[in-house]
Amino acid sequence: MNSKVWIRKALSMCLVVATIATYSMVALAGSERVAGELSVSGKIVNGETPFVKVNGEAAQSGRSIFSSSTIATPENVSATVNIGRVGKIELAPNTTLALSFDERGINGDLLAGRVTVLNSSDTVNIKTLDGTIAKLSTGNSAAATGKVQDDDDSDNDGGSAVLIWAVILGGAAVGIIIATTTDNNRIAVGSNTIVVSPTR
Repeated sequence: MNSKVWIRKALSMCLVVATIATYSMVALAGSERVAGELSVSGKIVNGETPFVKVNGEAAQSGRSIFSSSTIATPENVSATVNIGRVGKIELAPNTTLALSFDERGINGDLLAGRVTVLNSSDTVNIKTLDGTIAKLSTGNSAAATGKVQDDDDSDNDGGSAVLIWAVILGGAAVGIIIATTTDNNRIAVGSNTIVVSPTR
């Protein structure tokens, strides 16, 4: 009788272990959740390791960031979120961003500060305080006020270079027009002009 009870208990325990192992394998085989890695840089006045707030909790470099997280950077501290192949963004100091992402792209609500796209496989959609959605590509940034700017200033440099070349070419054209319309340097061969030949 006693041996039958022990056999039943052993079989029941094996059944429980088999059930748990089966369900854990099904859970592990499920779809992989996309996560980003947080990198914090900057300095704090009292010399502590710099940190940012993720969903209200202090977080330092190396922490995993999941979709639907709110990241807030303090003064003099910036943060970078690297989401692997999806993209990489940077939060300037004094920035608050509600970040959401998946394997297809990155979205966010910018509540304060400025966010810059360091690289991305697709356009990053950032909603600003005025309700507009800024579509950012690599190198672009958006401020919470709704201003979108190109951090490498290629547009500004190109505009000033075009202006300089336009002034130079315009000045050259004016000089050519003045030179062709004046008669001071014209030599009329014929009537009263003496032409001396270098060879006889």
